[in-house]
Amino acid sequence: MLSVFDKGPFAPCPTPFNMAAHVLAAGQATPDKIALSILKPTGAERWSYAKLTAAILGTARGLLDQGLTPGQHVLMRLGNTVDFPIAFLGALAAGLVPVPTSAQLTAPEIEKMSKVLDLACVVRDETTPCPELGIPAFDQETLHLWRDLPAADYHFGDPERLGYIVFTSGTSGVPRAVGHAHRAIWARQMMMEGWYGLTPDDRLCHAGAFNWTFTLGTGLMDPWTMGATALVPASNVTPDQLPLLIKRNEATIFAAVPGVYRQILKQPNLSFPKLRHGLSAGEKLPQSILSAWQEATGTPIFEAYGMSECSTFISTEPTTTDLSDGYLGKPQVGRRIAILGDDGPVELGEPGQIAIHKSDPGLMLGYIGAEEETKSRFQGDWFTTGDLGAMESDGRIRFLGRNDDMMNAGGFRVSPVEVENALLQHPAISEVGATDIEVKEDVRLIAAFFVSSEPLSESDLQDWCAEHLARYKQPRIFVQLDALPKNPNGKLLRKALRDIPRNTH
Repeated sequence: MLSVFDKGPFAPCPTPFNMAAHVLAAGQATPDKIALSILKPTGAERWSYAKLTAAILGTARGLLDQGLTPGQHVLMRLGNTVDFPIAFLGALAAGLVPVPTSAQLTAPEIEKMSKVLDLACVVRDETTPCPELGIPAFDQETLHLWRDLPAADYHFGDPERLGYIVFTSGTSGVPRAVGHAHRAIWARQMMMEGWYGLTPDDRLCHAGAFNWTFTLGTGLMDPWTMGATALVPASNVTPDQLPLLIKRNEATIFAAVPGVYRQILKQPNLSFPKLRHGLSAGEKLPQSILSAWQEATGTPIFEAYGMSECSTFISTEPTTTDLSDGYLGKPQVGRRIAILGDDGPVELGEPGQIAIHKSDPGLMLGYIGAEEETKSRFQGDWFTTGDLGAMESDGRIRFLGRNDDMMNAGGFRVSPVEVENALLQHPAISEVGATDIEVKEDVRLIAAFFVSSEPLSESDLQDWCAEHLARYKQPRIFVQLDALPKNPNGKLLRKALRDIPRNTH
């Protein structure tokens, strides 16, 4: 049998459609319910659904009053404040195309990225870097005044029209502008049961910043779509303060990248009486973190796999009983997913590239200003992710690493994830990145770069790897670092490892 998961398509997106209207619809039934709490050790800033909706539609009115018209691009250069989701949904409500960007990007980076956009204006604060772009710029004071304006009407239209633009993280090269349709939010409903187990009664706490798309989707828009409550720590909250905030604010679901779970696990006596489970995305969740979290809290972590071009579409979920190492989970019902070889889907169990059918409602419209690169990502009717996996007969997918991250050791292809997971089981190692390095022409060796609480000798590490990995998978080079290279979203930059001086231990 071929490695294709297809249990039928998801319900079609209604038309006409507006993403912001969809996100805020459930809250109309409970206008006084708390939609958002911004958590601080000293208390919380709370927004009801009525207050949030008024601010968003007032912002939509403010943008339209500047002469902007539906379809124009609005650059967002805002820090980790509630201004970010209000401006994002306000632009969408008005039919404009918001372009959310990380506050950590520099002005030159933003200037380079802006060249592929048709920007009409920028909304910005005083502290987030932003170049002079020769377009109107609206500051936070103006944004706050717009919140009190009369509500604009939602701009309804074709769900296939451009809704918003995000930039890829750049882990595979130059960041690309990813154009998503308004229907992208409709597709996220497949996550509600396929990953979240989210209900209107939930209180979902997300540890990320407002201006990160993982937080914007999982931490804010998806809870609001369900009429639930979103809990987001304030920008000055540190990881050691998160356990208290999760407990005090009775979070029922907690979402974060694996690194945040690792930091929380350093705290003693973790107790979350209301917590049902955690959610993880952004990078592969190490089995060591999953096991330690379950032991410390008595709750599981459900993992999801996705990307800027299609959000999360493979996941484990609250009915999962097998959380064994190496599996991403299953494609969410409504998705059509395949594992591809050079000639199409491979046989079950065989490795290949994870791919999404072009009909997926969550798949991007394309890369803005890069039509040829968009075409290059398709193999027939399948969008290729650049990640390798293998599908079991029950639909579970084992993650084998990035296609361009796969290492070659003596003719054997080795997944860096497998090497990293083996080293992460070492009690003194907290982070690790693996790659292969060319030491002389046509000779490549596996290298492990790691962060440790104590010095580790090469012989100790070799002995450890000998116990956990086949010989051809064992690193021959070990480099201890104070920190691994990561992008602004905290993802490991494996390609950057090859440029680090190799003073081996």
